[in-house]
Amino acid sequence: MTMIDENPTGAPSYKWVGSRSIRPDGLDKVTGKARFGADLTLPGMLEGAVARSPHAHARIVSIDTSAAEAMPGVHAVITAADLPDLAEAGAKTDDVFMSEKILARGKVLWEGHPVAAVAATSREIARAAVAAIEVVYEPLPHVLTVDEALADGAPLLHAEMITRGVDPAPKTPSNAASRVVHERGDLDQGFADADVVLEREYTTKPVHQGYIEPHACVADAGQDSRANLFVSSQGHFSLRAMTATTLGWPPSALTVTAAEIGGGFGGKTTIYLEPLAVRLSSKAGRPVRLVMGRDEVFKATGPTSGSRMKIKMGVTNDGKMTAAQVWMAFEAGAFPGSPVGAASMTAIACYDIPNFLVEGFDVVCNKPKVAAYRAPGAPIIAYGVESIVDELARSINMDPIDLRLANAAVEGTQSSYGPVFPRIGFVETLEAIRDSDHYRSPVPEGMGRGVASGFWFNIGGNSTATVHVNEDGNVNVIEGSPDIGGSRASMALFAAEEFGISVDRISVKIADTQTIGFNDVTGGSRVTLATGKVVIDCCRAIKEDLCRRAAKTWDCEIGDVEWVEGQAQHASGTETPLSLAELAETAPRTGGPISVTKSDNVRGAGAAFTTQLVDLEVDEETGVCRVARYTTAQDAGKAIHPSYVEGQMQGGVAQGIGWAFNEEYIHNADGTLDNASFLDYRIPVASDLPMIETIVVEVPNPGHPYGVRGVGEAGIVPPMAAIGNAIEHGTGVRLNDLPMSPVRLLDAINQRNDG
Repeated sequence: MTMIDENPTGAPSYKWVGSRSIRPDGLDKVTGKARFGADLTLPGMLEGAVARSPHAHARIVSIDTSAAEAMPGVHAVITAADLPDLAEAGAKTDDVFMSEKILARGKVLWEGHPVAAVAATSREIARAAVAAIEVVYEPLPHVLTVDEALADGAPLLHAEMITRGVDPAPKTPSNAASRVVHERGDLDQGFADADVVLEREYTTKPVHQGYIEPHACVADAGQDSRANLFVSSQGHFSLRAMTATTLGWPPSALTVTAAEIGGGFGGKTTIYLEPLAVRLSSKAGRPVRLVMGRDEVFKATGPTSGSRMKIKMGVTNDGKMTAAQVWMAFEAGAFPGSPVGAASMTAIACYDIPNFLVEGFDVVCNKPKVAAYRAPGAPIIAYGVESIVDELARSINMDPIDLRLANAAVEGTQSSYGPVFPRIGFVETLEAIRDSDHYRSPVPEGMGRGVASGFWFNIGGNSTATVHVNEDGNVNVIEGSPDIGGSRASMALFAAEEFGISVDRISVKIADTQTIGFNDVTGGSRVTLATGKVVIDCCRAIKEDLCRRAAKTWDCEIGDVEWVEGQAQHASGTETPLSLAELAETAPRTGGPISVTKSDNVRGAGAAFTTQLVDLEVDEETGVCRVARYTTAQDAGKAIHPSYVEGQMQGGVAQGIGWAFNEEYIHNADGTLDNASFLDYRIPVASDLPMIETIVVEVPNPGHPYGVRGVGEAGIVPPMAAIGNAIEHGTGVRLNDLPMSPVRLLDAINQRNDG
């Protein structure tokens, strides 16, 4: 890994922040002690199973559960009739849709839509009971893509859906749930000012996050109208709220504990099994565990969107981008809520383009409701934008990095989605790649080279943390953000740096919803920034308290005391310093327990940029590509734990490579999924990847005490475009449809040869 510090003069020197401490969760995970979502076993626990629709779109004529209920070992069977009808109750539309996602009411909207659930003494009995449930369906016409869904006369998923964001509002319903727009300047004039104008169309398919651990939970409902939930989730507070809404319970009636999580990447920020498990448990009077099979994960949980995009961009011969027009339609799945809004924000955010129109549509279709996937929406639109930017560079005979540098957003640029950028590091990532050994080296014979950039705005949000100093002077950090990318290590490093003690003396615990105050989900690259900021605030408040206690001990003014390297010191040097352990030992006599809790809606997120470079070899006889070398440069603001930062950067690239070459949902004409397994839905394995080289750029974010920018999202944004650009460089073939599989690439090569 290469580290580039863009602010060396006067930059603070840290002892712990920036070090590679041992992972706090490492020992439990390598020894098998860590408990994941399916690992909890409770006395008398039942096993659950879910009955799912075999149809992409059908009316439910009747459901007969009597045979299942009569089976020995079956303790509870539920359908939508066992959940509140939120539509009848006048609930918000989004809540109604969420409830209907959990259990179909009236009709099913995709293959895999839940219609009933069972709890029994064994998983085998539960599955047999599910098979015994008789559901009579009336199949309905279905739509699987945005083109089908937006076509005239298309079957409607929701008969009363009127497109939001259109003025004047349409008078007739459609499958377009909403429209979002960002625009500035004079588009016609911008294109008139250009010497070269290119217009292209791109399509992408739904892809799954591919987390290794399937969804799982254990519910234990009591007789007091309360329940405990043990879940695999990226946000147990948000999950509590969604589950409570679906059940018609107050959130405080649920205590939710976050298990260790075997991957999420945005896909575990919502509910699927949890309300079913609670309702089954309350009906059976016993704990219930529900675990998805891999086919259920693919068929019933949210992939990210498939899409269609139309992009038009103009550039002058000297490399000035003058105008951009971007139209996109994203599949939302069965209910509204695709990431088209975020895609619209990120589409051209890397560049300072004076004239633009970005327009996005959220479109429902008969597939699973989409979920977040790592920089939701941004990789999809970047595939189109960064591909056409590469073509523009070629069309004016300009180096692709030079074109990006000539138009790069910098501090003071008004972003395409509104805010003015503070200090950002996009230019530095471009320069890091330009100056790298990889870019300076000749392109190996028979290979293509591609470059692309990416952006993610990052977020802050609500976090709560408590910091305790124990009687022995060691420190407990208690927070509520599930750790999916190293946040426990970051919190420990922050605390160690603030207190001036060894990181080995810091213990970090992720608490349940009854133990700590509210925390937003772990997503959007927010936790190291937001929860970290709250932990830092706690530590600084405790240091003030420790100095006050030392002043009391020495009978001096608090202004005469300072905290230096793990101890309180008297400014005059006349008093023997008091260590954290010594102050903790005397805490009962100087004010009681040493503990601080802080909550904040943290602002000041720093935008993240990355530029990536790939060399690949194409076998023109088979269409198979081999990634020979890959380098990624990303602005981390400050790498709190460099090993984790490397891992986030490399992981994003690895997923992007899979998305580029192989991954897609393949549906039959009847709307059923053909490849609902890791055998047929192929994600990259180690042999598919080179060692991904990382260049960590550190342009401090002014909105965080340690300069943090989130690093979890941006890395997945450019790979598909970079690979597409490399394929064209090496073969002269441009693919505008993902994935760029061997079959598609071979067809394009054959067409090139025939032409």
